[in-house]
Amino acid sequence: MGKPLMIQEEDDKRIVKLKRRLKIGRKVDIVRAGIDLLEKEADRRDRVERWKRSTSLAAETSREVNADFRPHSRLKRS
Repeated sequence: MGKPLMIQEEDDKRIVKLKRRLKIGRKVDIVRAGIDLLEKEADRRDRVERWKRSTSLAAETSREVNADFRPHSRLKRS
């Protein structure tokens, strides 16, 4: 069974407007689409945070490895 949800008048107007613009049949489908987008954004933020954390963990080792290879490089820097 569904759960009642209190929606403000302004939000209801926005939902109805989106329903017409997107040609979506039910209000609940608009709400679900919004939730889907928010979940995707949250997943993207989590993924970026994990990337930042892993790059910061690997940065020191990468610098050391690059320094080891630099003297043997065929590309001479001026």
